Amino acid sequence: MELGEYFENTEGLGILATADAEGNVNAAIYARPHVIDEVTVALIMAEGLSYRNVSGNPKATYLFVEKGPGYKGKRLYLTKTGEESDQQLIESMRRRQSKGYQADKAKSRVVYFRLDKIRALVGDDVEQIGR
Repeated sequence: MELGEYFENTEGLGILATADAEGNVNAAIYARPHVIDEVTVALIMAEGLSYRNVSGNPKATYLFVEKGPGYKGKRLYLTKTGEESDQQLIESMRRRQSKGYQADKAKSRVVYFRLDKIRALVGDDVEQIGR
């Protein structure tokens, strides 16, 4: 299954792990990433701690745990490559409106990341990027 199809059709919980330039870490719940192409994903980010961290240190890891029994999912190793603040683009990318956390939409960004590596949730297996 291709990565875009996987994230469109697989339910689960996503966590973005970041660190600032000094190495102080943060982890936050995030929606599934938008797969732009074989080597690029995007996340809609509010101007919170995770956004500030990737602005100072572009490396991040996105951990996705599939809904259901067992420990299935993926770990995406990412490097920030750019961002956009176009609110029409952001609204067109939103899969659904959040019922919980309500970020200030005027301060949201689409942040693009290069896929450096994809690993299974558990174990050392590395997936080929572009599959």
